[in-house]
Amino acid sequence: MRILRAIFGHGSGRIGGIIVGVYLLVAILGMLGLTPHNPITQYRVDRLHAPNGAYWMGTDLFGRDVASRLMAGVGQSFTVAFFSVAFATLAGTVLGLAAAWLGRRWDGVLMRIMDVLLAFPAILLALLIVTVAGPGTWTSVVAIGIVYTPIFTRVVRGPALSLKAREFVDAARTFGSSSSYIVTRHLLLNLVAPLTVQVTLALAWALLTEAGLSFLGLGTQPPAASLGLMLSDSRNLMETAPWLMIFPGLAIMISILGFNLLGDALRDILDPRMRRAPA
Repeated sequence: MRILRAIFGHGSGRIGGIIVGVYLLVAILGMLGLTPHNPITQYRVDRLHAPNGAYWMGTDLFGRDVASRLMAGVGQSFTVAFFSVAFATLAGTVLGLAAAWLGRRWDGVLMRIMDVLLAFPAILLALLIVTVAGPGTWTSVVAIGIVYTPIFTRVVRGPALSLKAREFVDAARTFGSSSSYIVTRHLLLNLVAPLTVQVTLALAWALLTEAGLSFLGLGTQPPAASLGLMLSDSRNLMETAPWLMIFPGLAIMISILGFNLLGDALRDILDPRMRRAPA
């Protein structure tokens, strides 16, 4: 495909694409349960083993294989990030298009609500929602989705307002096209590029927010694996078993780096105003 060739022809896109590809492969294997060991089963006789041939990344305090838990944690984190970003994308697109198309009073009301949500730091707003609704995977999905909905609303509203004033929209009105047809055919289709970039960047933010919620005990609950939960469990063992902190921390850092690099590359490729010579 042309877009894949463009991504791998871009310096940042090539690195980000490889990282994201490996991350998605590990996430799929983790979600399917195709791990070296059962990530939940405890082997007390093997507790706190350093990385070795049997346990590539060592074992934790309960003798569980860190590599298997990392794979399951990547799958869990990506599941939360994917569904929360899907929620934010859908809600933000609908609200942004509604604000741009309806205008006036509706635009003012909707955007003031988005301003209120944006006034809160992302992690604090997510913590507030999860604290009220209760910890859990799907609560985290909803909380993170709500947190990032205002960003997608703004990303959609601005270009939609500009497109609404273009000549081809006036022509469509003149020929009697319905509002729903104009919004979906002429506005939404022209917003695919900025939405694609925003989705890629939002996945990185969602992964970090999910890790933060799980680290604080408000996201994924034990005995399920999550990268943030693994980091939380390693706090008191950093000196005696540093691998418990190193591997999940690296997984979070590298995955966020990969999605950010891929998002920057997509922005350069899809937005003519940002296009520059490949790095």
